[in-house]
Amino acid sequence: MKILVIQQKMIGDVLASSTICNTLKNEYPTAQIDYLIYPFTSPVVENNPNIDNLILFTDEAKKSKIELLKFCLKIRKSKYDIIVDAYGKLESNMIVAFSGAKTKIGFYKSYTNLFYTHTVKELSVPKTTAGLALENRMLLLESFGLKKPLKIKPEIFLKESEIENGKQVLIQNQIDFSKKIYMIGVLGSGKTKTYPNKYMAELLDKIVLDTNATLLFNYIPSQLKEAQEIFDLCKPETQKNIKIDIVPKSIREFLSITYHCDALIGNEGGAVNMAKALNKPTFTIFSTWIKKEAWNSFDDGIKNVSVHLKDLKPELYGEKSAKEMKSQAMDLYQAFTPDLIIPSLEEYLKTN
Repeated sequence: MKILVIQQKMIGDVLASSTICNTLKNEYPTAQIDYLIYPFTSPVVENNPNIDNLILFTDEAKKSKIELLKFCLKIRKSKYDIIVDAYGKLESNMIVAFSGAKTKIGFYKSYTNLFYTHTVKELSVPKTTAGLALENRMLLLESFGLKKPLKIKPEIFLKESEIENGKQVLIQNQIDFSKKIYMIGVLGSGKTKTYPNKYMAELLDKIVLDTNATLLFNYIPSQLKEAQEIFDLCKPETQKNIKIDIVPKSIREFLSITYHCDALIGNEGGAVNMAKALNKPTFTIFSTWIKKEAWNSFDDGIKNVSVHLKDLKPELYGEKSAKEMKSQAMDLYQAFTPDLIIPSLEEYLKTN
């Protein structure tokens, strides 16, 4: 049996949908499980024993209709028995339509019966602590009639050599392992997903004051200016504890370094999802417009904690959902002051 799982999106989504691959391989160990993703997301599923082949959807196929058609025909030649589409957009609709697969599973939309043999309606309210992003993906497996338990928690598989490399990076940078080490997600993927610099600096001051922990900044080289601004806003005592010059050379190296940290604290996004997949504690600051219920997976108030302005000041949202407030994200951020977060952060630091 050959199964193709499709998830053409960001790192967090690719990690979330990898649970489909993990669950299917657990149920059908002799089946070929292939995973169709964007190339830049492949590091988070590299070395996953539940995935036989990564099928990379390139920029050429994304930008050119001719290349997309060629890609679809290539998938057709692979003769998959089953396709599970966790993406559900035009590109994946076309891939499914051309695939020739007997069983084609996707999310229900008004037009999806044209492409799929089985569709499922997404939940709007989570039923478990796994959160909507994971629960809805597991719905795609309903028609399989699985007998074994779902593998709903994402996993990242590091090699021993990678784990050792991460440790050596910290040793070479003279990190004191007798102190707490926190990876800090100082920046989000964009301005509307990044806690204001001044406010973030205040939180970092509080973390160091309470724990004297070493702080590692998670950012890419192109974000150095923004990271430096946050560093400069911190108190001198805090700056002494920040190792701003440790910049991982790749996503895999970031993972190998995070493996040795005590927790990840910061903006919601791919880094948080990666830390959870490494079974690391997380303290997440949600963007003011992101739906918390979708991505606050496995929050238990102890190991994994998240804060959202809508929970703290619901009057600012009224009857509107967080996503409906996206155009006001930056104004809402100004109301998301550190004093609203610090009580939860203090409790979290006592535990982690």
